Amino acid sequence: MKLKTFLPWSTAAVALLALSGCDKDDAPPQATACGEPLYAGGATDEAWRTMEDAKNQPQDSSRAVTLTSPEPGQSYFTDQAAPLWRWTSPLRASLEHPVPPMREARPRESKRSVLAWLGNQVLPTAEAHLPPYTGDLYWVKVYAAGRECPIAQVLTSELQWQLDGGSWQTVKDAAGKELSVQVVSAYLVQNRITEGPYTMGSTVPFTMGMAR
Repeated sequence: MKLKTFLPWSTAAVALLALSGCDKDDAPPQATACGEPLYAGGATDEAWRTMEDAKNQPQDSSRAVTLTSPEPGQSYFTDQAAPLWRWTSPLRASLEHPVPPMREARPRESKRSVLAWLGNQVLPTAEAHLPPYTGDLYWVKVYAAGRECPIAQVLTSELQWQLDGGSWQTVKDAAGKELSVQVVSAYLVQNRITEGPYTMGSTVPFTMGMAR
């Protein structure tokens, strides 16, 4: 009889302990209004959040990229294959980048209760993070007239974007609308911006026509 009463109690206890471990540190990051981009090269979601946090800084185009494809006013058609877009960047041309002194990392003080800690021993939580990113990054955004958010976007460490099928289909679905490309670039050290962000002085317009 004792076994019958013990099992339900232990199940409830484990559930209670698991719930007690869900403090603010474990809360998932809040979604942004326009959503996350695709990732290419060495880009990570944590590096993107750094770029996202800096998007309201005064616009600086002093070391922005030069988009070589698409060219201003370039025409595409819905029966064409997805294009390869390219750009050049002063950030990539620089051989040396200033690296600020890094403070010694200290373990974050835990705010969990004893119950939360014990619950994590019973039901361990997954805490997987990619290494902090260091290098130049490029946030490519495709805009359609009348839309506040990009209709397609990618964060990449490369100097090109081979548009994927899903992104290209979204762009083709916007045929007949005014379309443009913007690229925001920055250099990061351990997920912290040390150069930039730099935004092109103006977007590059292009058109999408129906199949010929």
